[in-house]
Amino acid sequence: MSRVLAAAGHQVARVQVGPGVEWLDAVRGTDLVFNLCEGIGGISRLEYKVASAIELAGAPCTGASAWTMTICHRKPLLNAWLQAAGLPIPPWHVVRKVEDIPADFPLPAIIKPAGEDASVGIDQGSVVTSRDQIGDRIHRLVGQFQELIVQRYIAGRELAVAFVGDRRLPISEIDFGAMPEGAWPILSFQAKWAPGSAEDVGSQPICPASMDPELEDHVTAVATAAWRAVEGSGYGRVDVRVDGDGQPWIIEVNPNPDISTDAGLARMARAGGWSYTQLVKRIVAIATAAEREGPRGDATLSGGRDQAVVGGRTT
Repeated sequence: MSRVLAAAGHQVARVQVGPGVEWLDAVRGTDLVFNLCEGIGGISRLEYKVASAIELAGAPCTGASAWTMTICHRKPLLNAWLQAAGLPIPPWHVVRKVEDIPADFPLPAIIKPAGEDASVGIDQGSVVTSRDQIGDRIHRLVGQFQELIVQRYIAGRELAVAFVGDRRLPISEIDFGAMPEGAWPILSFQAKWAPGSAEDVGSQPICPASMDPELEDHVTAVATAAWRAVEGSGYGRVDVRVDGDGQPWIIEVNPNPDISTDAGLARMARAGGWSYTQLVKRIVAIATAAEREGPRGDATLSGGRDQAVVGGRTT
């Protein structure tokens, strides 16, 4: 990331964010903050606080606003917001004990932390098929995550729709064909963060996804409506499951997803004809165009600004 910006003629400084505000001194007066923060002290839900601080400091910044991050990282808020907008969300409940779940809640269901992302707290035991399993899962997780969400499990294709500015990138699909026998086809923490594990090998991304035009248009329309509903800006990804009837269901909305060279957004950008350098430059151009209140999405990186602050990930 920093090499791409430096090669484009920018002066780049890495800034490690933390629970204090000292790091803001490096932000004030900069031409642009490239926000790569994914949390504070390993707590991902605090990511929005960094964006809020940058906004209050008045520094131009890449990616989504603090408001968008806040709503998207709280799954109950996101679900309620999108449901109010008339968008398809699988039935869900916030739970702290099994009695919080109606007796007729549809099964199978998936139980996950209400305020985490990156598949934290999700494994093969997350999908439950009985109330006894629901109770066991809640008991296991509630002490660690306090608030959980149970949601109807959607069997079907898992698709990702990404946006960079006003452009929708080619849709990506997860191929679960090589998952271990009997395993649920889900993107668990192991699948995402344990290279070489059975679930990693069994969940391979395919981009562009093979889809008939009608389904592609339907999925795109649902994902676009979700991204607009949360006032998405900069770049983001909407994760969708399509059931056997061809109905797309919104599973997650992810502002500022990982833009590492081997991550999903970069893969989708390559499928759309962009190099990694072009992707980074486009993200910067969108942020600088927004700061100038000019047209979004097609601005170039040339001229005017010569500094960027890269906010580092924290653990």
